Parts: sequence; structure tokens; C-alpha cells
Amino acid sequence: MTSLLTLHDYAAEASRRLSPPVWDFIEGGQGDERSLRANREAFERATVVPRVLTGTAEPETGTRILGADWAVPFAVAPTAFHAMVHPDGERATARGAAALPVPYVVSTMASVPFADIAAVAGGPLWLQLYAFADRGVTRHVIARAEAAGMSALMLTVDAPRLARRLRDLRRDFRLPPGIRAVNLPDADLVSPGEHSRRAFAPALDWGELAWLRSVTELPLLLKGVAAAEDAALAVAHGVDGIVVSNHGGRQFSAAPATLDLLPAVVDRVAGAVPVLLDGGIRGGSDVLVALDRGADAVLVGRPVLHGLAVGGAGGVRGVLDLLAEELREAMLMAGRPRVRPAPSRVPLAGVSPR
Repeated sequence: MTSLLTLHDYAAEASRRLSPPVWDFIEGGQGDERSLRANREAFERATVVPRVLTGTAEPETGTRILGADWAVPFAVAPTAFHAMVHPDGERATARGAAALPVPYVVSTMASVPFADIAAVAGGPLWLQLYAFADRGVTRHVIARAEAAGMSALMLTVDAPRLARRLRDLRRDFRLPPGIRAVNLPDADLVSPGEHSRRAFAPALDWGELAWLRSVTELPLLLKGVAAAEDAALAVAHGVDGIVVSNHGGRQFSAAPATLDLLPAVVDRVAGAVPVLLDGGIRGGSDVLVALDRGADAVLVGRPVLHGLAVGGAGGVRGVLDLLAEELREAMLMAGRPRVRPAPSRVPLAGVSPR
């Protein structure tokens, strides 16, 4: 559609196509949604100082994360139950992401088997993992991800349970008939919030990382890190990457915007591991802002679902192609010939870079 010129256009079209309960499930945040709003407000006030006479004609958008080459410095963020948005669910998302290709972080709560997603993926495929009170369930999910050939785990650490999301409570949100978390041994949950209270491990500590290392050799990233002190502890405990995230504003309404948290985390990690950011990305200039503040890459969540709602795999590809085009233009106008300058990575004392 020629009218879909921005990611906001995709959002507006998606809002017309999705039922109000599904739209609110996707768009809502915790409590009064301050954190949700803060993510966007941080980008809206952010600027990048352009450089001139840099000889930049065709910016290089490629980067390398955890030993894999990425065509662009962004990936599809983990979001749940894509079959609510399009009948092909995560298969369509993976097909759309394969065109560039763009890495895809698949949610534990995917509505399509991991193997089916992997069959059509075109770039790195990672698993977003919740820690379950029953470690047998966690092992089950990891084993399915490994069997599907996923190349990393991204443990969510900011969700001891799913928070009270007022939009969902007001609608008494339930998953539509036929939508299931098919990769869980007990797939027939109806209310995501109630399921999290029953099934998630509510009191995670740093020992969980050692246990995960004992059951898998996949690289391990932590998603939901906000404090620079926690980032340093994560590196000291041997993680392979950090995602600065406030769960898209869905867990704690008083949490700061992730963009505001990013520089302190980057400074404290000092290049020992990749630092990614999610929350509030709505255009190529937002990606450049995050890179300018030290992120190695970003994750894009809700806009991908908007594209999926608008046009299935083609809509996802449209969103990601638009984001890549906007990023190239932003880099050109800012005089940035490549995603990051050649880094001088100085690791934390006693910690080897990964």
C-alpha cells in the first residue's frame, strides 16, 4: 500500500483490522502506562549530531552479533501468540523476516511449533525464555529450541509474573479459541496473566544462570536489564549479551525509558558483551539514536505485529524493509558510514570479551 509510508501508518491500519481486545493486548502497558509512554518520549526528544564531509555515499548497515553477520542492526523482538494477529502466526513473521534477512527472537509463548518457524527462517533464530517454577518445563522448552536449531537463549529477567495490565483486566482478556502456547507441555492456557502466576518462577536469582549453563551450551543473553550494576553482575556471571529493556512498558509503569538507561549500561559493560536495546523503536532514526548511544543493535516488537496484521509475511517484510530504508537514509544524513566505528573494547576487570 502506497499509503503505508511510516511505521505509524502500519500501526493505524493494524488498529482498524484487529479486534479491540487483541489490539489492547498488544498495545497495552502496566498500570498507568507511564513506562510505555516514556519509551517513545525518550526517542522523540533525542537527537544525533550530524557529521559532514565524511565521504559517505552508501552507508554500511551490516554488523556482527555473537559471531553471526546481521544485514541490519535490528532484530524481531519476542512477542507472544502471533496467530491472534494472522492465521499463519509466527510462520508468517519468520517468512517476512527472512527477506533481508533479519534475526528473529521467538517467544516461549509462540503459537506455532518452533520447528515450523525454523523451517522458514532466513537469519539467526533465538529463543526468548521464561523461567518456570517447574524446571522440567524450562528444560522442555530449551530442548525444543535446540532441536529446531535455534542459536541462542534470551532469558527474560523482569517478569516474575505478568503484571496487571489494565486494558486486559477491563476486557477480562482471554486468548481467542484455537490460540495456544504450543511449545509448552501444558499448552492450553487461556489467560496469560493467570498462567504466569501459576507457572513462572517468581524468585529468580543469579543461581538460575548457573543452572541454565548446566542444561544447555547455547549462548545466553539476559533481557530486562535496567541498572548498570545488574549489567556488571551479569557479565561477571558469564552472560553472552544484555538487552536493556523494560518489557515494552508492560511490567512496571515507574521504570525509566530504556533509551535513558542505555548509556550507563554500555559504559559499565565496557564492550565485554553485546548490548541490545528494545522499547519504543518506531523508525530508522530511532535505530540510529540507539546506536549513537552505544547499543550494538535493537529489537523491534509492536511494529512487526502491526505489519503482520496488515499483510501477513508481506506486511512484516514491508515494516522491516521500511525500517532498513529509513536507517540507511538517517545514516547518510548524519554522515555515519557504518553502524559502529571500529570499537576499542576494554572488558571489565577479570572478564574476557565474548
